[in-house]
Amino acid sequence: MTDLNLKMIHTTHSLRVRYGETDPMKYVYYGNYAEYLEVARVELFRELGIPYNEIENQGIWLPVSEFSIKYLKPGLYDEILEIHTYIKKLPGVRIEFEYEIYNSSREKITEAKTTLFFLDANTNKVVKCPDFLMSLLKKNWSATL
Repeated sequence: MTDLNLKMIHTTHSLRVRYGETDPMKYVYYGNYAEYLEVARVELFRELGIPYNEIENQGIWLPVSEFSIKYLKPGLYDEILEIHTYIKKLPGVRIEFEYEIYNSSREKITEAKTTLFFLDANTNKVVKCPDFLMSLLKKNWSATL
């Protein structure tokens, strides 16, 4: 397969729900999901071979411009959640991440999407995905199952 549109990047990260991340019902407080997704994004870059801090050291910031989420079931205190993170198309000036979160019973509990854009830290201007990052993404692009 050589068609990049039939390929993607997919990583998985697990975390345990801490008591302080829950509401009185022991459900994950809805606002904490944004942080869970950020952790998953950072771990995706680490798994590809570049710590997020290195992207910033190269003069690129990645602010979030869009965030959407659909809660299907609650995450619960002390449960191990598995977050699947996908990049399904190569970026231009924006990079889109899609997420699926599964509970300990392997039930999908959340679907989400974030869009970030590439910002030059020195000029504060939107730029295309830098070559060092695009090369890394293409190197790790793999066929969908």
